[in-house]
Amino acid sequence: MKNSRKCPTNSWIFSTPAWRRGLCIVASATTKQYGDVMEVSAKESEPPCYAWPDNNKRPRVCILGGGFGGLYTALRLESLTWPDDKKPQVVIIDQSERFIFKPLLYELLSGEVDEWEIAPRFSDLLANTAVQFFQDKVKSLHPRYHIEKNGHAVSGSAGVVHLESGLLLEYDWLVIALGAEAKLDVVPGSMEYAYPFSTLEDACSVNEKLTALERKYFGKESSIHITVVGCGYSGVELAATIAERLQARGCVQAINVGKTILPNAPPGNRESASKVLSSRNVQLLLGYFVRCIRRKGDIETSHELSNVEADHDDPERFVLELEPAERGLKSQTVEADLVLWTIGSKPLLPQLETVDQLLDLSLNSRGQAETDETLRVKGHPRIFALGDSSALRDRSGKLLPDTAQVAFQQADFAAWNLWAAINDRPLLPFRFQNLGEMMTLGRYDAAVTPSFIEGLTLDGPIGHTARKVAYLIRLPTDEHRFKVGISWLTKSAVESAAFVQNTLTKMLSGS
Repeated sequence: MKNSRKCPTNSWIFSTPAWRRGLCIVASATTKQYGDVMEVSAKESEPPCYAWPDNNKRPRVCILGGGFGGLYTALRLESLTWPDDKKPQVVIIDQSERFIFKPLLYELLSGEVDEWEIAPRFSDLLANTAVQFFQDKVKSLHPRYHIEKNGHAVSGSAGVVHLESGLLLEYDWLVIALGAEAKLDVVPGSMEYAYPFSTLEDACSVNEKLTALERKYFGKESSIHITVVGCGYSGVELAATIAERLQARGCVQAINVGKTILPNAPPGNRESASKVLSSRNVQLLLGYFVRCIRRKGDIETSHELSNVEADHDDPERFVLELEPAERGLKSQTVEADLVLWTIGSKPLLPQLETVDQLLDLSLNSRGQAETDETLRVKGHPRIFALGDSSALRDRSGKLLPDTAQVAFQQADFAAWNLWAAINDRPLLPFRFQNLGEMMTLGRYDAAVTPSFIEGLTLDGPIGHTARKVAYLIRLPTDEHRFKVGISWLTKSAVESAAFVQNTLTKMLSGS
């Protein structure tokens, strides 16, 4: 039976039709039992209630978010050895029905991967586990304050999660791994006209838009203009992938406020990326920031368009006004058929509602929870935070980057520390180990700089193969790794056979 459902069927989840304020004590209510599901209904004049049908249940771990941090924590918990009476009940809550392996989203644009390979359903990934999955949105958190300093609950649960559907989930341990979303409200017009690239929906939308533009400009002399805002990893990977896809049919521009691309990347990755972008004629507009984005058809006077370099008049295009970030540069205006925005992100944690100020998490300026070295939220010994939801600093005091690599490693530590806390063992401090950095640069190009060999960068086809193998190993489950591995080998064999056939055909025709 699949472990995914929108209407839960385990005994520690309850439906309340009349949630109006914070936590409450179990009061008189009419309850109906449906198998092991208890639905608690209360009169409108009474406060809403929830109850435990069985106080002898195993520990309950509620994981908010099914990304790298959340899903991998759940799978790691499942793999650990537990005493029979202490193995926790684990539930994951996520808005999407699919887990998204985000580093491979670019391969959707190049056609290297299929959607199921990098976006498997949670129900499939968790089919052979005891982990439950509920597709829902977290509305608010309600930690209880009858918690001793050592983290043991005096009575009842450690808190409650209120979902948008109206469900209440009591928990003994909470893992916050809600992730982040693209920050588009940066300049006028970016929210309306720019496309982000951080979710499966974003990737599908961009792919559909590119396909539509390819059809629109098919057989025409004018080229497709794509503008990528931001030259960090995401921006450079997008620019390289799209430039390779469009080739002579497209003109790709990449805008960056700094004077260099990939300012925080290893030198080998930066050099490889620069070579690829140059070979594909990607125009770099460095030292500029976008002041605003407007639709060309909405600009009324020709005077406003006097500085626009366009090869034809298309009101459906967009106009980006650029301002210099450094001296010596002049303001300019560029046109684009598609604007891709890769600058900035904002954690989803601050979007949770607070009811009667019951949620009192210590958040930094970005909206990330301040945690100690064991990944527990400060002041809340029963709550862990990781990934984009966590503000954890390294030994030098610098915030850890919001990358998949950090979330991978934090998931292992979070699972182990949950095991330790439940079994009254000491918790371990998290220590991030930088294993290196990887980036895709197109269908047969990538750059991989491992941290354990100083000065080494694998690029080109070798880097491409090394990156795909590394990510294949990182896929969530053995079954999914096996299926994807077979699929990739099959595609590689077909491409190799086609290449050999084309080579032989050219040789025979030439002779």
